[in-house]
Amino acid sequence: MGADLPCCGTTFSLYVIAIVGLVCFAGLMAGLTLGLMSLDLVDLEVLIKSGRPQDKKYAAKIFPVVKNQHLLLCTLLIGNSLAMESLPIFLDKLVKPWAAVLMSVTLILLFGEILPQAVCTRYGMKVGAATAPLVRVLLVLFFPVAYPISKVLDWMLGKGHAALLRRAELKTFVDFHGNEAGKGGDLSHDETTIIAGALELTEKTAKDAMTPIFKAFSLDLDGALDLQTLTSIMANGHSRVPVYAGSPTNIIGLILVKNLLTVDPNDAVPLRKMTIRKIPRVSEDMPLYDILNEFQKGHSHIAVVIKDLSQPKEVKYVESKLKRRKHKVPSDKNVHMAGEDE
Repeated sequence: MGADLPCCGTTFSLYVIAIVGLVCFAGLMAGLTLGLMSLDLVDLEVLIKSGRPQDKKYAAKIFPVVKNQHLLLCTLLIGNSLAMESLPIFLDKLVKPWAAVLMSVTLILLFGEILPQAVCTRYGMKVGAATAPLVRVLLVLFFPVAYPISKVLDWMLGKGHAALLRRAELKTFVDFHGNEAGKGGDLSHDETTIIAGALELTEKTAKDAMTPIFKAFSLDLDGALDLQTLTSIMANGHSRVPVYAGSPTNIIGLILVKNLLTVDPNDAVPLRKMTIRKIPRVSEDMPLYDILNEFQKGHSHIAVVIKDLSQPKEVKYVESKLKRRKHKVPSDKNVHMAGEDE
């Protein structure tokens, strides 16, 4: 058997065309199997929403096709198998059996596997978008066979394959896209720092972001707003300055620096005569996101961190210190307390 058809006849030419078509079809199926199946659904959705115009167009065409990945996989593999199994049958009519096997393996390896997969690996989006209509036809054509197999795969392996990055992975992903990483990213150092800080914010508490009391600039309630004090306030550059009574650890409120614009340093106005605004107290274990949400309400932009609000002894200690200093704090007629809504 083999070489049944005379060379260069009409039937011979049809067989040659069929062989070329089978090799091309097998190569297309092999390339699409690698190219389309390597596309992550999350990446495609990102491209559809915020990619470049050309990428949006490609992703919009591909996403409906790859949405059911197991069905697509079965369809492409069935098409590839049919082409590869049919190729030796046609070759056997033109050449001897051993030559048919050798040519079949060579053609499939070079033009049905290596070359298509190399092209689709590099240009998977473009090739996938161009062949999306053909893949839709194949999905319908092979549906009776591919669908039951795909449902078995869904049952065995699960349907969803979309993988989202964990917080630490996302932070590393952002770092790789920074222009300092040398990988072609266009994010600046400031942008990567801000994004990384936002990702880390959920894991940090007030204790991680606070300024120790001994490093904080504050004013004594019994002090006066003379030239030296006002110069220190301006030198520190804060918009709000904590006020303490007696001990720097006994913060009773804060003063807005903008309220001191009309104060004459020659008058040495006592600080107790200025409006002292309330300052909230937060636990050292309070998440920074919760503190940020409180600050965004506008009631305050600064807070005092204490060890643990849930511990009665700590609360009593703070209250008792305030009570012990009460005789040094003037009455409401002399000390103006207000909430910070400004």
